[in-house]
Amino acid sequence: MNYELNHQDIRDGVVKLCAKFPGAYWQKCDREQAYPVEFVNALTEAGYLSALIPEEYGGLSLPISAGAAILEEVHRAGCNAAACHAQMYTMGTVLRHGSLEQKSRYLPHIADGSLRLQAFGVTEPDSGTDTTALKCTARLEGDTYFVKGQKIWTSRAEHSDLMVLLARTTLREQVQKKTDGLSVFLVDMRDLPEKTLSIRPIRTMMNHATTELFFDDMPVPAANLIGEEGKGFRYILSGMNAERMLIGAECIGDAKWFIEKSAAYASDRSVFGRPIGQNQGVQFPIARAYAQMRAAELMLHEAIRLYEAGGNPGEEANLAKMLAADAQWAAAEACLQTHGGFGFAEEYDVERKFREARLYQVAPISTNLILSFVAEHVLKMPRSY
Repeated sequence: MNYELNHQDIRDGVVKLCAKFPGAYWQKCDREQAYPVEFVNALTEAGYLSALIPEEYGGLSLPISAGAAILEEVHRAGCNAAACHAQMYTMGTVLRHGSLEQKSRYLPHIADGSLRLQAFGVTEPDSGTDTTALKCTARLEGDTYFVKGQKIWTSRAEHSDLMVLLARTTLREQVQKKTDGLSVFLVDMRDLPEKTLSIRPIRTMMNHATTELFFDDMPVPAANLIGEEGKGFRYILSGMNAERMLIGAECIGDAKWFIEKSAAYASDRSVFGRPIGQNQGVQFPIARAYAQMRAAELMLHEAIRLYEAGGNPGEEANLAKMLAADAQWAAAEACLQTHGGFGFAEEYDVERKFREARLYQVAPISTNLILSFVAEHVLKMPRSY
């Protein structure tokens, strides 16, 4: 791997920071379903969450490979970037499509940590991955849009000041293409009128700080419309390749954590007078997970290379995310099996990381949807849905 893609100095810094947040910290957050405020603050203060923001707005102006390096090392260290990773991939929507006034008003404060952009309101209970079927509406009256409807799986909404929101500004039955009529807004959630936004936490199998949102004529200034009205779907899509790659980097980091944990435990743990790692039945699943991880890592590096060269690598970004998630899950299975009963004990962190890893077979895009994308757009097979 070349130095430019590796960003070894950044990786070393993230490793040192994460050492201050050992397993006991994450176990406590997990037990209490608590948001890791101290960890997020530390990442912010160190400048890692502003890595992709241009220097003119107080960021580090680093490429996406640096963002991937940061998130990979967070997960390789046994921590969890899900509490803050959205700031990196939602940032692209503002950077690429926001007005100069919007960027000048918000980005410096996001960069210095005085504002958090962690919430991304897209999915709805009845639409799921079919984004064009969403029903949340935003109607314009004078210089204000009023948002009505519902969102689900909007993670970190309780811990964010700003939210990127996708809503219909033209009803689906009134547009020629179902992808038209959707608009993106940058919502400031700090000073909304009472009862116009309700946030309900959803307790899940892992500590993910996810919520359900209800909008009752929530006002959003027209000045907070990102880009052109009705063109929001393509703005959201343009950021999805970055999202796939960054999540893929997290999966690679998790896979490395599981593999390293498995190999160390298998070498130390003795049963029947010999290390269990001496048995091929224990060795092979770990070695196979390592092979899967390396292959996924190479695909991720190729996707990043194409993206940083100015391309729009939909195929590579989706494949990288899918292969990385599969490698992560294979490594998680091998790790839990290697640890046996101890793998279910909180103090080993395996069961926590195991639960966290399962998410990426489903989110932020289902593995099945990636396979459908490859079948239709790469292999030119008939559309399946």
